[in-house]
Amino acid sequence: MALGKGAAFGVDLFTKAQVELTDEPAVFNAEITSDPKESTLLMEKTVLQVLQRFNMKKRFGAKVTTWSNIPIAKGLKSSSAAANAVALATTAALGETLEDVEIIRLGVDAAFDANVTVTGAFDDACASYFGGVVVTDNLERKLLKKSPLPEDLVVLFHVPPQKAYSVNSNVDRLITVKPLVQIAYEEALAGKFWDSLTLNGIIYSSAWGYESSIAIDALAAGAVAAGLCGKGPAVTAVTPKDKVDSVSAAFKKFGGEILQANFNQEKAKVI
Repeated sequence: MALGKGAAFGVDLFTKAQVELTDEPAVFNAEITSDPKESTLLMEKTVLQVLQRFNMKKRFGAKVTTWSNIPIAKGLKSSSAAANAVALATTAALGETLEDVEIIRLGVDAAFDANVTVTGAFDDACASYFGGVVVTDNLERKLLKKSPLPEDLVVLFHVPPQKAYSVNSNVDRLITVKPLVQIAYEEALAGKFWDSLTLNGIIYSSAWGYESSIAIDALAAGAVAAGLCGKGPAVTAVTPKDKVDSVSAAFKKFGGEILQANFNQEKAKVI
């Protein structure tokens, strides 16, 4: 948010989407099965973006359903994953194909239309679509770097009960920390992903008033990197397998839920 640039990595949490085209143009019925009270506007806007791309807006409506184990509004990129899944499913429902980056960009456009993003989160969308770790220019929507991830590390998430929505983030506060975020970004470009994650997380935690000691305690317990996820409030810790118990214990002191995941190296697909 401070730079309009970013970096992110994929984990094996999932979002699945099913899109059934109907003969009711511009009528969209959507359901988020994992959190039915959440707004479905992003899903509807994503379908619309794809239909417009193929000049089918006046021909079809759609029934859209998603299933996900990604907590919503915790900083874990649930919106990016959902937009990717719905864009891919809609394209498949039309019997069409698109380049991967174009599918991602349609989801980003939908996120702006639905007012669920400040920057478009192109980095998050690329990481959730391609897997691995990515470094991007979000404003230019360019994928600058993509790398595989090591197999000997796991990812833990501390997920507190409260939600935080990107559109409500106080972006003005980030002006003061922009030079520090630039350092974190340059570390990511240089391939020093774990240093970048930790530095970036501490910076944003301080800017937005989150408890940075959660990440510091995870590092002290053996994590190789730890920090705020996106705009929060979740915190992640990249952890050696033999340190999972000690890092989990550090997280447990702060209450909330703890999730464990592995890195994802696999691209999004139609099943």
